Amino acid sequence: MTKKPLPLVTIKLDKIVGGGQTLATMEDGRKLFVWGGLPGEIVEVQLTKKKSKFAEGVVVNVIESSPERVAPHDEESYLSTSPWQIMSFKAEQHYKAALIEESFELHKIILPNPIDIFTDGNDYGYRNKIEFSWWWDKQLEQLDLAFFRRGTHGKIPVNGSSLARPSINRAAIALRNLLRTKDGSNAFKLKTALIRCDAKDNVIVQLYVKDQKFGIFSDNEVSSLDIIGFELIYSNPKSPASVVTKRLQTWGKTNLVDAIIGVPFTYAVEGFFQINIPVYTQALNDMKRWVISDRPIVDLYSGVGTIGLTIGGKNVTMVESNENAFREMKSNITVLEREKTVRAILAPSENALQYITNNSTVLLDPPRAGLHENVILKLLDVMPERILYLSCNPTTQARDVAILSEKYDICHHRGYNFFPRTPHIEHLIILVSK
Repeated sequence: MTKKPLPLVTIKLDKIVGGGQTLATMEDGRKLFVWGGLPGEIVEVQLTKKKSKFAEGVVVNVIESSPERVAPHDEESYLSTSPWQIMSFKAEQHYKAALIEESFELHKIILPNPIDIFTDGNDYGYRNKIEFSWWWDKQLEQLDLAFFRRGTHGKIPVNGSSLARPSINRAAIALRNLLRTKDGSNAFKLKTALIRCDAKDNVIVQLYVKDQKFGIFSDNEVSSLDIIGFELIYSNPKSPASVVTKRLQTWGKTNLVDAIIGVPFTYAVEGFFQINIPVYTQALNDMKRWVISDRPIVDLYSGVGTIGLTIGGKNVTMVESNENAFREMKSNITVLEREKTVRAILAPSENALQYITNNSTVLLDPPRAGLHENVILKLLDVMPERILYLSCNPTTQARDVAILSEKYDICHHRGYNFFPRTPHIEHLIILVSK
């Protein structure tokens, strides 16, 4: 039985909401969450999901456009990677500030100052890491780079991304062209290409494949990509993610190095590291102003250590639960010869609360879910003098700060546009005990 296609609806859009979509109300009272539209616009929307209380859709035609609308750089694929390409950068900054403010007002917290969103002005060409999928054009019998279409399992062929540094796009095209010279059947054995560069545009490519017998590449073939490192990786086809199951070929370098506030960090291509280093550096400099240098530092959710190892002093405890990130953190501690001043703990943050003391400064950079309940309870019990809370999700940050406000005051806050042309926002809150 063929599934009945969902209808097209014409509707006026109301406001942008937390997930980055624009909200509207349908004639039957259901809320409609829309990608590709702006507040005040009258648009035609193709529904992609229809539930009893809400629906979702994508704009297919703009009938009356907003003055904030601009032409996206990636006209065909922007919805896949950066759905806010359709608005002016000034409007993006405004909406990100408004979403932070709304998140805190929802928890009855009025932030003490107007919300400032820091940006270095580079709204395109800033990403140092991109993961491409693959597309096989049956008519042309040709391989292409691809992204997944938002909200579907389908793909859209691309020639790169305007968010990526140019060196990444050049390497992606070179890899695609090389693979086009291979047997066409190899296309169905490909999974993804993960391409990353450092601040000097040294590029490393990881090609993930679904067949352990995928043919290796010659030195001349890899050299033609104009990169410093290459890995051919078998990734379990049963996993939707590009996980490393077995490394089939390694050529050149496998790690990159970047300096943050003058501190060099070595990281793996597939490892966790910041996508937008200039904006991240500003966030760290802002946090550093609130660190008391001669007090103990407790860095929870520490990742590979880029916060604790840059703005921490001579008594730093870093806690991380991810084994891969912890391994990179330990390596960075060794390379920087910080073994005597930094203690690394492999554990979930909520299981390492004994390191929080009344005279310590606590650094928090949790995942989108926010702080574990036990972390909040420990902070309220011990009451360290200062808490520096950097969040990638102002909604959960506001929830946590509302609880902590029982014993803490907000003395500073600032937003950071780590990911321009997307709805993602980072926000820093500095809490001082009452």
